[in-house]
Amino acid sequence: MSERREELKIVIIGHVDHGKSTLVGRLLADTNSLPEGKLESVKAYCEKNAKTFEYAFLLDALKEEQSQGITIDAARCFFKTTKRDYLIIDAPGHFEFIKNMVTGASRADAAIIVVDAKEGIRENTKRHGYLLSMLGLDNVCVVVNKMDLVGYKKEIFDNIYSEYYSFLESIGIKNVDFIPVSAKNGENVVIKSENLKWYNGNTVLEEIESWKVVDNREYLPFRFFVQDVYKFTSGNDERRILAGTIDYGKIRKGDKVRFYPSQKSSFIRSIEFFPSEREEGKAGESVGFTITDPFYISSGELMVKSEDALKPFASRKFLANIFWMGLGPLLMGKPYQAKIGTQKVNVKIVNIEKVIDAVDPQNVYKKNKLDRYDIGVCEVETLKPVAFDTIENLKSTSRFVLIDQYTISGCGIILKNLTDTSLSIEKEIERREKLWERGYITKENREEKYRHRGKFILIIGENVEKTTEIAKILEKRLFNSNKKVYFLSINSLLAGLDRDITFNEEIDREEELRRLGEIAHILTDAGLIFISALGSIDKYEFELLKLLNTPYEILTVGSSKTDINLDFCYDENEEIENVVDKIIAVLIDKDIIEYFI
Repeated sequence: MSERREELKIVIIGHVDHGKSTLVGRLLADTNSLPEGKLESVKAYCEKNAKTFEYAFLLDALKEEQSQGITIDAARCFFKTTKRDYLIIDAPGHFEFIKNMVTGASRADAAIIVVDAKEGIRENTKRHGYLLSMLGLDNVCVVVNKMDLVGYKKEIFDNIYSEYYSFLESIGIKNVDFIPVSAKNGENVVIKSENLKWYNGNTVLEEIESWKVVDNREYLPFRFFVQDVYKFTSGNDERRILAGTIDYGKIRKGDKVRFYPSQKSSFIRSIEFFPSEREEGKAGESVGFTITDPFYISSGELMVKSEDALKPFASRKFLANIFWMGLGPLLMGKPYQAKIGTQKVNVKIVNIEKVIDAVDPQNVYKKNKLDRYDIGVCEVETLKPVAFDTIENLKSTSRFVLIDQYTISGCGIILKNLTDTSLSIEKEIERREKLWERGYITKENREEKYRHRGKFILIIGENVEKTTEIAKILEKRLFNSNKKVYFLSINSLLAGLDRDITFNEEIDREEELRRLGEIAHILTDAGLIFISALGSIDKYEFELLKLLNTPYEILTVGSSKTDINLDFCYDENEEIENVVDKIIAVLIDKDIIEYFI
């Protein structure tokens, strides 16, 4: 097999109609990288339809795109030189499609920013520059296009250079080369321009050929987000394969690994590559792993090598730069979903430290929301602990997107972990307890009157029908013994929730737990024995319930298949009446009820 050639991925960005697609089309044509007959067929199509041929049409293959004259989605094309292979990503310039540009740029090694010499620098040009600074690309150049429309005047180029170079430097993008071109006429794209003799620098092709590809990912600390878990049952195959793509580092069979945020540890048993195994895996490869321990690992977990000194964070709060693209504003306290690697987690913005003007970074505002195209430094809080790195350590595992009503509406980079600060839910509970106004009847009065203590009993298990039936029979037995008891089905919790204003199943789950916790707190405070049942609950969700039920404790009953410390554990195959008898015995033993008849 021949040695694999070096590849450089370049994203082309810029304001609408500044000539991005024309530049790429010209680059492909002048390097003889087009499929045979492609140029002629596009010219023939234009002649047939009485359209003036443009090199942009070589990329805009869709009829809809040609009729609108804009690039709607990121078009990808390839060309090669004797030095290496190139992947060109032609990203859109319209505001409506910025999120597509972000998706394209996030996979790029380098960027070309296109500026129309006649129109000059626009607000969108500066926004694109700011986005590149967030993505941290090392190789960037600015192509000042349509120099033919301004008479190839050096002073116009110099003015654009002076203004935009200062702007890019202010946001951390330095040592950027500027190239004057006429993409339409093919000047300074591949061939030097006779009309731009005052310019002594590189052509566009020479510039990108000079860029260095420094792919040191395999020498960085190991990072692997579990994308999915596969189990094969045929042929007595008991393997559970953790599948995904390695972001950074190298790993070998036998290496000790740790998972975040679960903090579980194991060893690599095998590294699976179709159709066989390998001894080693490295950054950029899509692989499968099996581990020596049989414990459960879910998708979204971040696997690292235990020996690596740089550890990721596993936290519920972090500081981030967020670029907002949603039609409506980003609001504090509103639930959103974030995707970090393969993790999907519910989040909310608990504080906006400042809002930065992407057009003029010197302008900083204090606002309680992010409007469209605002960039904010925000404190983000998650429902459950999430694994991540900060941008100064590892770029890929510090990036995330925000989803609002099933649409990607924002992107961000994590600046800092905020584990040591108190969570908003804790502040809410503290405030609730301070403001809770009670009547003249004390907790002791109720216990003496009812002859039992108030208690929240939570029954959990994989068989939802069984846990619900246990709860109902327990309620009936306690009620018949004159106990003040109430059962609430988990299905009843969201009965009044308007599905038109909810965002996704995960956020519904958070609302479900919040309602359950608040109801449990009220009924327990009223001295009742409150019973509910869940099919399953993880330790983070359980911690939320415990917090909401403060200052009262939860009596947990469940099957053995759970990570939660149970007060009473029953066998999944045990008869329901026997389980209820044993729960009542636990209530008596813990002095929750005095006697039972």
